[in-house]
Amino acid sequence: MFSPLYWIARLLLAGLQILPMQLVARLGRACGALAYWLDPRHRRVAMENLTACFGTEKSPAEIRAIARENFRRIGENFASAAKTASFSTAQIRACVEWTGAEHLARHLPGDHNAVVAIGHFGNFELYAHTSLAVPGFQCATTYRALPHPALDALIQQFRLKSGCLFFERRRDKMALRQALNQQRLLLGLLVDQHAGGKGLPVPFFGRTCSTSAAPVLFAQRYHAPLHIAICHRLAVGRWQIEISPEIPVRHEGHLRPVEEVCAEINRAYEAAIRRDPANWFWVHRRWKTSWRHHNPVAPGMGTGSPAISSP
Repeated sequence: MFSPLYWIARLLLAGLQILPMQLVARLGRACGALAYWLDPRHRRVAMENLTACFGTEKSPAEIRAIARENFRRIGENFASAAKTASFSTAQIRACVEWTGAEHLARHLPGDHNAVVAIGHFGNFELYAHTSLAVPGFQCATTYRALPHPALDALIQQFRLKSGCLFFERRRDKMALRQALNQQRLLLGLLVDQHAGGKGLPVPFFGRTCSTSAAPVLFAQRYHAPLHIAICHRLAVGRWQIEISPEIPVRHEGHLRPVEEVCAEINRAYEAAIRRDPANWFWVHRRWKTSWRHHNPVAPGMGTGSPAISSP
């Protein structure tokens, strides 16, 4: 017997999917604007993060404006992700464009896998469709299951329509390793959030934070090229996924220091955030002071994605 929460979520997703894209996105923006006023805890987190990163560059009024727009964007992204989950291949191609896909295509047909460091930018569920731009790869990613099994199954049911492979980071370590050894995967890993005690201390906007080393370690272990992908919002219902040139994980036959490569990834995220500050997930406590560095993340699952908010 499914709980009332399951049926509410199912009806909400079904309702969003029958509405036009533009209306869905604008409804999401309206809900995000309302959440800005009704959710003081996350509003405070966003304001603190923005002030710490841009306090010397922007006025308090500018920072408040970015925070308000960020809440609208988050609402827009969640609603749009529910809508695009039902899209056909033609509909995805009509609302998403990829730049830099040639950087990945050059690895075909030689390299077995490729690793892409992704972040919470724009409608980040769309990363799962990147094989449309690079057909030789099978998209895959990790995620962290919701504590509510029926609700988690519902979300995964919608996600699987993308054709992407999803590996639960606590349960599916062996399955992911087998897939990496048997298929040509394009493995996307969300690594722009706090990585806990197993993360590496790497600067981000000038402040040290716990950073997942997962994409670097995967790339080094599986001899896979490493890239970065950012989902930019172009307009309501329009996105661009930008794929970077390869980020070297070796130099002159030797492995580069993991911290050095992680810092390069963080700098790319910083550049994307500066391009459009409202496009990132500011409501997350990226810079926590109560963590201690132990050991780097083992190349098993990395930092998984939080349920509905990631591919």
